[in-house]
Amino acid sequence: MSKNNWPTKKLGEICEENIKSPFKVENTSNSGEFPFFTSGENVFTHNNYLVNGENIFLATGGYANVKYYNGKASYSADTWSLKVKNALTKFVFYQILSKLKYIDEVLFRGSGLRHLQKKEFLNIEIPLPPLSIQQKIVQILDTIQSAVDIQEKIIEKTKELKKSMMAELFKYGGSSFRKGRKLKKTEIGEITEDWEVGKIKDVVLGIEQNDPSKTPLQEIKYIDVSSISNEFLKIVEYKSYLGKDAPSRARKVLKENDIVFATVRPYLKRIAFIPKEYDGFYGSTAFCVLRSNPEKILPYFLFYYVSTDIFVSKVSGYQTGSGYPAITDDNIKNELIPLPSLPEQQEIAHILQTIDQKIEIEKKKKELYEELFKTMLNKINDRRNQSK
Repeated sequence: MSKNNWPTKKLGEICEENIKSPFKVENTSNSGEFPFFTSGENVFTHNNYLVNGENIFLATGGYANVKYYNGKASYSADTWSLKVKNALTKFVFYQILSKLKYIDEVLFRGSGLRHLQKKEFLNIEIPLPPLSIQQKIVQILDTIQSAVDIQEKIIEKTKELKKSMMAELFKYGGSSFRKGRKLKKTEIGEITEDWEVGKIKDVVLGIEQNDPSKTPLQEIKYIDVSSISNEFLKIVEYKSYLGKDAPSRARKVLKENDIVFATVRPYLKRIAFIPKEYDGFYGSTAFCVLRSNPEKILPYFLFYYVSTDIFVSKVSGYQTGSGYPAITDDNIKNELIPLPSLPEQQEIAHILQTIDQKIEIEKKKKELYEELFKTMLNKINDRRNQSK
């Protein structure tokens, strides 16, 4: 049988609306027994349940969002809960998920807060193959989603490992150097007794600043604070401009192995290491640029230290101003940093780089599974293909 022979049904023909919830999001105790679905991404808990079995939960305001759950559950007043009849609930959920971009861009409308146009949503037609085919499709998609979830857990566990290793390495040092060592108390906490402590400004070099408008027809490549991934501490994009069109913030000339540290809220946790391919790019004046003095500190050792939660939290405390509070370059450069020997810095940096490489490998695996999931999801509606 080809998909061309599958009947189609409107969602309104196979979905029944569950009771409207009397609960508001702010009413949840978040310490209840039952999952509590909202129009946002977060799932809280509630002491009371409204539905049981397989159900679908849709956001009705803001942005399109759909979730599936099997069991006793509750939901907020701004969440639409649907029960499916004459089809597999999980299959219908996946059908809705495959159309989520359309639902968000077309069916969420209104001035101010956008709302889901429910009548139009219920008029969406979906292919409805026999139950045996629905089961196979659900099984395939569930298997891929399970792989995505496993990868996410591996990434989170590896990140936790990195945090614990950073705390240990910046206190006890590299394993090759630990024998017979004792700790000493310093202004930055306990560290191994043979390490020195110095200010960051004493182990970094000055950087070049330039005004691109002086070469109006020359192309420049620019990295803004929003170009940095907060989650993975790396550059995810850049923009190109002619010098005459460059933002006024494009002043700091970046070099390979520089570290950029955003100084304006809400980007204070955006820190990145400048790889070779970004050498010569311009960075925003909202970056503090740290360029290591190779005789005193290694770039990756400096990068990992200033990206610790303790360091970021400390310098964040210096924020001043209203609207977009900020810190200064001096706030960062006047902070203290432990200074092991260069060989020990190398060992510490190598350990943390190895963990980062592991995270990157697992992240790429997750992305491959996510891409496979999207491909399979789209094939559900590709009626030109033959069913297996």
